[in-house]
Amino acid sequence: MDCHENITPLNDWEMEVDTIELPPPPLPKEPPKIRRLDESVVNRIAAGEVIQRPVSAVKELIENSLDAKSTSINVVVKDGGLKLIQVSDDGHGIRYEDLPILCERHTTSKLSTFEDLQSIKSMGFRGEALASMTYVAHVTVTTITKGQLHGYRVSYKDGLMEHEPKACAAVKGTQIMVENLFYNMAARRKTLQNSADDYTKIVDVLSRFAIHHTHVSFSCRKHGAARADVHTVASPSRLDAIKTVYGTSVARNLVKVEVSDDDPCSSIFEMNGFISNASYSAKKITMVLYINDRLVECNALKRAIEVVYAATFPKASKPFIYMAIVLPSDHIDVNVHPTKREVTLLNQEVIIGKIQSAVESKLRKSNETRTFEEQIVEPSSSCPIATRRDIHHSPSALVSTGMKSQKVPVQKMVRTDSSDPSGRLHAYLHPKCHNEQDKRNSLTTVRSLVRQRRNNPTEAADLTSIQDLIRDIDSNCHSGLMDIVRNCIYVGMADDIYALLQHNTHLYLTNVVNLSKELMYQQVLRRFARFNGIQLSDPTPLQELIILALREEELDPDCNENDDLKKKIAEMNRDLLTQKAEMLDEYFGIHIDKDANLCRLPVILDQYTPDMDRVPEFILCLGNDVDWEEEKHCFQSVSAALGNFYAMHPPLLPNPTGDGLHFYRKSNPVINLNDGENEHTGNDKEMEDDIDQELLSEAESAWAQREWSIQHVLFPAMRLFLKPPTSMATNGTFVQVASLEKLYKIFERC
Repeated sequence: MDCHENITPLNDWEMEVDTIELPPPPLPKEPPKIRRLDESVVNRIAAGEVIQRPVSAVKELIENSLDAKSTSINVVVKDGGLKLIQVSDDGHGIRYEDLPILCERHTTSKLSTFEDLQSIKSMGFRGEALASMTYVAHVTVTTITKGQLHGYRVSYKDGLMEHEPKACAAVKGTQIMVENLFYNMAARRKTLQNSADDYTKIVDVLSRFAIHHTHVSFSCRKHGAARADVHTVASPSRLDAIKTVYGTSVARNLVKVEVSDDDPCSSIFEMNGFISNASYSAKKITMVLYINDRLVECNALKRAIEVVYAATFPKASKPFIYMAIVLPSDHIDVNVHPTKREVTLLNQEVIIGKIQSAVESKLRKSNETRTFEEQIVEPSSSCPIATRRDIHHSPSALVSTGMKSQKVPVQKMVRTDSSDPSGRLHAYLHPKCHNEQDKRNSLTTVRSLVRQRRNNPTEAADLTSIQDLIRDIDSNCHSGLMDIVRNCIYVGMADDIYALLQHNTHLYLTNVVNLSKELMYQQVLRRFARFNGIQLSDPTPLQELIILALREEELDPDCNENDDLKKKIAEMNRDLLTQKAEMLDEYFGIHIDKDANLCRLPVILDQYTPDMDRVPEFILCLGNDVDWEEEKHCFQSVSAALGNFYAMHPPLLPNPTGDGLHFYRKSNPVINLNDGENEHTGNDKEMEDDIDQELLSEAESAWAQREWSIQHVLFPAMRLFLKPPTSMATNGTFVQVASLEKLYKIFERC
């Protein structure tokens, strides 16, 4: 066979290829035509760059007011600035002749030639801010100059007047209203839905102006609010201005820093400012930087200072920095950013290096002395008394303390918090204890919390059913109630069941029984198979406990009917619990001996022992209500029974502070010794008085112990461990009874 007979000839293959039809090449497309954008489109695009957020408009208007030599600037904001921004000042005003071109692009009184930028001292110079606002909002200007008999009001749209200026009453200066910002930019408006965040930014930028321009008074408030969120008066002291705006806790932890250089070969500048010391603590850096009286940002300088703080303080928090740098006008380029937020400096690296060295030197000196706030709290006082002392320590031995510097309106001010002593109301309703006793109680509470943290397991037991139950608790946790529980203050008991709690500016009634029942249930699951024990001094037969519980369930406990049935039920439950004794002991710390006696109970919370009068009810519940067949249901029902037993129910003894003791005496035949008789002997009367006094003493002790446990055991443990289920939001466990904001509205104080 010829080895080449199956090979296709080359010519045939080429012929086959020639028969394939290829698609024609695409025709070349013409390049898109370049068009000149309509002027309105150009102006709107430019406006979006200059006015990026409501705070951008506020900043531009404040700078215009400062350029007008104002001594008072007031800002009113509605819906974060989207609905209304109103800036009023007492500056020199705007001439009537200038009103027609006031809002046209590139019209300004600050410069006339490009070379003027080399010596510019005003904050505005481009003539774009007001024009940009008219393209994205409705702008109304009211102004009056010195010597005029009346002012003028005019509205602007797209850079032009909508009508001739109208005469109106006015005070010296200018008022500019910017309404419906970004009304014609739907995409921009959708991204600015958080009005609270925008208002916070406005307050922040106004605060930065206020601490630098101390000769000007500033105010900022929401539209319709009677009280300003920021209010400063003209002051010669920079530190006083910082104290007014950012709070005493910031001002007292600042140190002055200065540095200058007049060497023409390197740099010419002067810097004055304040920086925070090691005692200051904050979650984010606050840097207020002015260069030639212009509020700007300089990321390179900011990073350099952060490096110094990180190197100087081992556990450095974010610092507070105020710096004012002055240098020759021709050493700075202000025309590098649409919003004038950034500038470029001549010899910038040299200037930053010298400022960094000055800051480092000042921090090292200030680190040798630390100031701590020591709070001494009197039990009967409604507020702490703070004292200051200077403590000299080595840097490694120092711990930063938290500072709260944010100023809030009085109707939203929280005048106490969860770090304050609990039981404010309790201090007024009960006799005052001696200081030593107060200290012992406080120390006992702290020790109890430490033990509970230490003894509480961080991981669940290995059993899948227990892990499932704990996951159910976590997934069903109500986040809002969780915040209340973690940060509440115990005020006092309102009645036998409800306690008063304060959370921020709200007052709540909380069901102590429901809270303690849920806490105990969750603690049983977390401590599963890892319980300490409460040894009973007198082991009690299960059968007697169950019979006693069955009798208490009847309307007439002294009725002897159905005693045989009770005895039979008690025997059945006794035998059942005896069979489950090993499991109850190993997993739940409930020890039942071979003679069917209850000998030991578990410790669920340190420093707390349940009401032993409820032991019969608990044992009956174990026998009747527990599902012993399925593991998960079994563990859940036993834990629920323990939770109900250990819950802080009102004592079975009457409350001595109310009418309970009177009704208890009337219904108790032991106390009514001569019921039905018209006369009492002297001995009977004395015996009745003795019983009354003994009952009163026992009741007072039981109720006082319960209230102490609620205040010093339940609520501290609840803050640490409780995860409130969503059902508590609707079943009456938490009921809001007062709100500080609403109270201020009712009494017309805000």
